[in-house]
Amino acid sequence: MQTSRQQPYGAVDTAKVCDTGLDEFGITVMEMYFAALAMLLIGALVSTIIKETWKVKVCSVSLALCSIISMLTVIPVLIKGEISSKTIYFPFLFGEVNFVIDSLSAFFIFVISIMSFLGSVYAVGYIKPYLNRNMNITSHCIALNTLVLSMLTVATVQNALFFLVVWEIMSLSSFFLVIFENTQKNVLSAGIKYMIYMHISVIFILAAFALLNAKTGSFDFMQFAKFLKENPQTADIAFLLAFTGFGIKAGFFPFHNWLPDAHPAAPSHISGIMSGVMIKTGIYGILRMIYISGANSKLIAYTVLVISIISALWGVLYAISRHDIKSLLAYHSIENIGIIGIGIGIGLLGIVYNNEFMTVFGFAGAILHVLNHSVFKELLFFASGSVYKKTHTRDVEVLGGLIKKMPYTSLFFIIGSAAICALPPFNGFISEFLIYAAMILGLGTNNITLFITIIISLAALALIGTMAVLCFTKVTGVMFLGNPRSEKAQNVDGDVEPVMLIPMGILAVLAVLIGILPEKSILFVIKPVSMFVPINPVLNPITDITTIISIIFSVFLLILISVTLLRILINRKNRYHSTWGCGYNKPNNRMQYSASSYADLFISTLKPLFKRIEHIKKPKEIFPKEAYYEVEIEDIEEAYIVKPLIKSDERFLTKFEKIQNGNIQQYILFGLIFLVIAIIGLIYFG
Repeated sequence: MQTSRQQPYGAVDTAKVCDTGLDEFGITVMEMYFAALAMLLIGALVSTIIKETWKVKVCSVSLALCSIISMLTVIPVLIKGEISSKTIYFPFLFGEVNFVIDSLSAFFIFVISIMSFLGSVYAVGYIKPYLNRNMNITSHCIALNTLVLSMLTVATVQNALFFLVVWEIMSLSSFFLVIFENTQKNVLSAGIKYMIYMHISVIFILAAFALLNAKTGSFDFMQFAKFLKENPQTADIAFLLAFTGFGIKAGFFPFHNWLPDAHPAAPSHISGIMSGVMIKTGIYGILRMIYISGANSKLIAYTVLVISIISALWGVLYAISRHDIKSLLAYHSIENIGIIGIGIGIGLLGIVYNNEFMTVFGFAGAILHVLNHSVFKELLFFASGSVYKKTHTRDVEVLGGLIKKMPYTSLFFIIGSAAICALPPFNGFISEFLIYAAMILGLGTNNITLFITIIISLAALALIGTMAVLCFTKVTGVMFLGNPRSEKAQNVDGDVEPVMLIPMGILAVLAVLIGILPEKSILFVIKPVSMFVPINPVLNPITDITTIISIIFSVFLLILISVTLLRILINRKNRYHSTWGCGYNKPNNRMQYSASSYADLFISTLKPLFKRIEHIKKPKEIFPKEAYYEVEIEDIEEAYIVKPLIKSDERFLTKFEKIQNGNIQQYILFGLIFLVIAIIGLIYFG
């Protein structure tokens, strides 16, 4: 079975590059795209001059307009596969900059637009308690629109230097969003940590682009692609550098540590946008570099796959140990980024070993999982934000019984939980099924290395799914079922307002629709996948499989709804009590499983992978007033690598504290000494 990679963007015949749009109005695709970006700028500017109570609403309206225009722009591109471009000349620094919307760009614009808009609608309700409290809502709105604008630009710009500038704007705007509650020390600390990781990220991306610029004398992706096509060794080096940089943004192991700190620190709508959308720009960067460089070497394929498997296992493993709901969801972002990476890695192996079915199913599963993860992860972050708004805690151990107080939020969280666990008939199942199919279709190989790799990958993905089910049965059971474990859960006075429920409802519906209509959702990934491998020979099998799944899931859903309605009708007048309960059906909340006890058996079997910190207060009386035993699980990479590095850095910097003594004369002396050294150096080396 032979496969041939399509020409990179740089080799595309310009005669085939078109710029179609609403022809009857004389509007091109690129003009519509720039109009969408203009909506974001207008929204940010208007938010500076209106009342505080209207600022977030105006941003939401601007994002709605941007989303609508973006949909009109990219859906035709996704269906027809046409490429639209626009060249803009920037004097001095950048020169000519190409903005290109191809199928890959269109897909990411599609995801960014929808998810950012839903996040802004949710923000209208979430931000209400912060209004008129000197929280600087204006800067928050400006940063939000700037973040979305920079993400959309990253997906289209084809000039390396301009790309780096926009990438840095994306990092800075998200930093200001993370530190929204900057009066809290832990929030500020998380924001600073996030910025450090983002600057490490940009260093690696800069190194990749600098290497390519040195070889080509250009910053244009077109020239990069032409050069790398003829220089595979340089292509491997450039890709690995870029993969490291983009991987830090995405949250791949071992540069994942910023995620569990940044997501809990940020407001929930920002956590949803960052996890659901922003970290996907890292995936976009990786896919774009694959497209530019070819990335058809065994080194790259196996590297991507191994790192992705480790990331997915590491993320879900530590998610099980977490009791802060947003930290738990952050670790699941690492897990799902790993799953996307597994699909990409399997697709790359398909290219290397000339297996079109592996490549198509692998890339299709990975790209579809970008959309699916955005849907269910935003849903879960929004639901957890609603719980936080009502209970003012993120600790699942003190919750419980919320399904009676917050029925809609509980339902939406359960749907998101089923989707992230890849349970049918929800959307997470479809993309993971395609990745499984890619692996199974590669088992017929005669290459023993590939065969063993696929077997290990299959086992790893199955284990990841099992651990995800364990984690979310824990969190949903402890948070929403049983009795309230504290006054915070007991005093909840009802569900959140409709403006917060509506975005969650839309995401829940999307999770179900993508699951039961997978043959429709596949249409959105066919063209992006075709950029990496010819898809025509595999199109019919993949369509047939998803159609069969759609029929099975639709029948299953109808049976489930029918049985549920029947049970409601039959059991309307019956009341049930616990077996052997003797009529007593109100157990004390201390009789319930805690999150710690639920997961302890599993965690205790993997002790070397955790650092356990025990907090204990032993009883000293016959009837003690207070006694407790708590176990805190710390990420071993954080404990044994990151923290020691920070402490050694602090010790080094403290040696220079004497220099900062506030003496202006001494500062002037230091300046003169530096100036003299600089002049001597200039004379000597000049």
